[in-house]
Amino acid sequence: MSPTKNSQQTQKVPSIFLPPLIRGRFIERPNRFLGLVEIAGGTVEAFVADPGRLEELLYPGAEVYIARSNSKQKGRRTCFDLRLVRAGRVLVSVDSRVPNELVGKLLRLQGLPPFAAYTDVRAEPRVASGRFDFCLRRDGQTPCYVEVKSCTLVRDGSALFPDAPTARGARHVRGLQELVSKGYRAAALFLVQRSDAKVFAPNTVLDPDFGSAFKEATSAGVEVYAYTCNVSLERISLAKEIPVHLTV
Repeated sequence: MSPTKNSQQTQKVPSIFLPPLIRGRFIERPNRFLGLVEIAGGTVEAFVADPGRLEELLYPGAEVYIARSNSKQKGRRTCFDLRLVRAGRVLVSVDSRVPNELVGKLLRLQGLPPFAAYTDVRAEPRVASGRFDFCLRRDGQTPCYVEVKSCTLVRDGSALFPDAPTARGARHVRGLQELVSKGYRAAALFLVQRSDAKVFAPNTVLDPDFGSAFKEATSAGVEVYAYTCNVSLERISLAKEIPVHLTV
């Protein structure tokens, strides 16, 4: 393929483009949503949009990248967002808002093969058990509910979710199972916000309840997909689908 064609193809890949980033060193995490980062000129506070533990990523001295925030949220105390962390040779996105935004773009462009038949994409649909991330519809097709989860933990090539016990995650998986029992199509999509994962599996050792709910849901017909991301200092895009295992 010629460089020109390759360049044109790259431009068509849906991406989340990042604002200008500032390199820094992670100091500590006073609470789930706040990180202290040392940059040239001093120490700043940065909003951490991922409520997970991130213990294997956010340790003192870790190379991180922050960006000035455009948020006008009332009561917000930080001027920066923590966006990326370096883990060896790869960059990892630690912004849990990215997966829904990226998957939403892909769904609307019919860019995810398992869901390419759907043309109507609705965000945050309400059902009896609560809300899910997306509902996909098309005349003649069974409606499909999709729940998107962010995954950042990778060990020995295995992407693991969650990295902290999550009653909410187990509840969502059971909710998808309930939708299947009512005749709907339902899927959980795990977006691994890094490029070095080879397979995906539930982190059953850390969260047995989620692992149990995951296994029951897949046995009942809930579909599960996992994709990795290409993460650079400029943008985040979908990389490839990886196999889903019930155990590591």
